[in-house]
Amino acid sequence: MLTPTLYVTDLVNIQHVMASDFNSFNHRGIDANEGDLLADNILLMHGNRWKLMRQNMTPLFTSKKLKSMYYIIDKSAVDFVKLLKTNPDLWNGNTFDTLSSFCSAAVGAAVFGVSTKSIFDSPFLHMARNALEPSVVNNIKFSLANISTSLFKMLNINIFKRHEKFFIGAIKQVIKERKQDNVKKHDFADICVMLQNSGNLVDKETGLEMTPTDELLAAQAFFFFIAGVEPTATAIFSTLVELGRNPEHLGRLHKEIDASFAEHNNEMPYDAVVNMNFLDMAINEALRMHPPIGFSTRQCVKDTVLPTGNIKVDKGTRIFTPIFEIHHDERYYEEPEVYKPERFSAENRHKIADITYMPFGKGNRICVGMRYATLQAKAGLIHLLRNFTVKTVIEDGGMRYSKQQVQVRLDNVDVKLIPRQNIPQ
Repeated sequence: MLTPTLYVTDLVNIQHVMASDFNSFNHRGIDANEGDLLADNILLMHGNRWKLMRQNMTPLFTSKKLKSMYYIIDKSAVDFVKLLKTNPDLWNGNTFDTLSSFCSAAVGAAVFGVSTKSIFDSPFLHMARNALEPSVVNNIKFSLANISTSLFKMLNINIFKRHEKFFIGAIKQVIKERKQDNVKKHDFADICVMLQNSGNLVDKETGLEMTPTDELLAAQAFFFFIAGVEPTATAIFSTLVELGRNPEHLGRLHKEIDASFAEHNNEMPYDAVVNMNFLDMAINEALRMHPPIGFSTRQCVKDTVLPTGNIKVDKGTRIFTPIFEIHHDERYYEEPEVYKPERFSAENRHKIADITYMPFGKGNRICVGMRYATLQAKAGLIHLLRNFTVKTVIEDGGMRYSKQQVQVRLDNVDVKLIPRQNIPQ
């Protein structure tokens, strides 16, 4: 009643909103209030400020950079298995929370740097868990941001204010130490130092300048947490859930993992991870069935028209585009409720229309950390399934999902971890 909103389900129109007419739909739909420092990140930025910051964050996620960062991701996965082996109480319940702890610790290592200690000894782990914990207050804040921009601004609501002191302080300390030590660890802190040493960020087309202050960079690091924890934990958990329900696929993946370890002298190098075909298929199909987010939002920034139906869209209109719904539509996926990794094989992948598969969004605003999150999920699954097998437990009949802001999270499903016997060497 307060914000004009359009729910777009036609594939041509979805493509138009998400990619083709990006100039009309480049806004996420939420305007952070001035002074909400950690909300000033590329998730919530829009316009030329978003474009400039995204251009400067993208180098962190190139193939070359990910290969350099892989040692952090691999150590995180190894530390995770060590934690599991020494804590049998983690094998029989709350597996999603356990995986979230792994993802929080791993992202913390990638942002703040990895040490010789376990990533689970990091002082940032508790903060990361706390920052992303769903709460009634946060739900109300995000609901107001979606329902009424004017009311959200009038009340001067800050989304992440309570984390500013700790997070900004931590980033300041890390950047200071990194500059003093003058060493490269191929993590987010390296990017921060490089940007600050290069002076202001400048958009050559518009002349826009931004100063890479500690606060601005802390906001981008905070986004890294948001993008790297919940979606990655969802990817790992949903893959384990479906493998636990489908022993033939689980066995096939165990064989692929064991063969790769044997080929690489019980190590798991970067190239081995990216060349695991069935692992890639297994994760992609799990993300189709259980995408990290259920829908995507945009806001129209100038009057335009959607092609199918010649639908006029006025500036300020909020747009919702379904993801979960499309992933489960029989028109696009035969037997959509059946787990079929073969859909994503090299022979079949071309049959899937690009716009019908978007677990991390689509278009220019696709999640910038998608490749990092996928690599982290793969490393976590590889080391976990090298040492454990899994059994899926579903309570009270069929699967249910809990009610979240935008996330898709299974509610009555868990995964039991069972140590593997006689692991091939």
